[in-house]
Amino acid sequence: MTTVSLRHARVRYGPLEALHGVTLAAPGPGLTVLLGRNGSGRSTALRALAGTVPLSGGAVVWDGADVTRVPAYERARRGLCLVPERQAVFGSLTVRENLELAAPDHGPALDAYPQLRPLLERRAGTLSGGEQRMLALSRALLARARVVLVDEPAQGMAPSVAARTYGLLSALDACVVVAEQRLPPALRGRPVLVYELRRGAVVFAGEASELGP
Repeated sequence: MTTVSLRHARVRYGPLEALHGVTLAAPGPGLTVLLGRNGSGRSTALRALAGTVPLSGGAVVWDGADVTRVPAYERARRGLCLVPERQAVFGSLTVRENLELAAPDHGPALDAYPQLRPLLERRAGTLSGGEQRMLALSRALLARARVVLVDEPAQGMAPSVAARTYGLLSALDACVVVAEQRLPPALRGRPVLVYELRRGAVVFAGEASELGP
């Protein structure tokens, strides 16, 4: 079992504080959802867990060890994979080359997203937004990470592909944390841990079934 958490985490961007002492824990295997509108702090919370933004206070804890001062590249070596909302693929490389960077055998990724098969020789930067999300998530699936952090995984996807995406993420043997503006329909009524952020603070923590319509 793997758990990543923020403990009284604070993050500042210049004079502005984006996280105001946020505490949350994401156990795995399993899926945890960070909900919130733009500016709520949900993306910043993901970056804090990944180490791509520094804390101005509090701690990041991974399996009971304080990793606050562990750099992002070292967290990646230890099995953490971050899929940001933007620039999640290498635009100048082909789809095939992007997948091969993640794993020599990229067959499982194409089984997950068969829409990518006819696009293997296309440069990733020429793909649509939804296709780029599929490619980015395929690379994350191939990484076999212990912790997978994804900002808006289904952005630009058709509803059926979005539902399949959440099925794939839920089935991973990993601690999976995703950031979304609204709870995806595929997760309603399921035993999924949810934290809702508003203006840099947690305003709700519980299961998805406890949220209103």
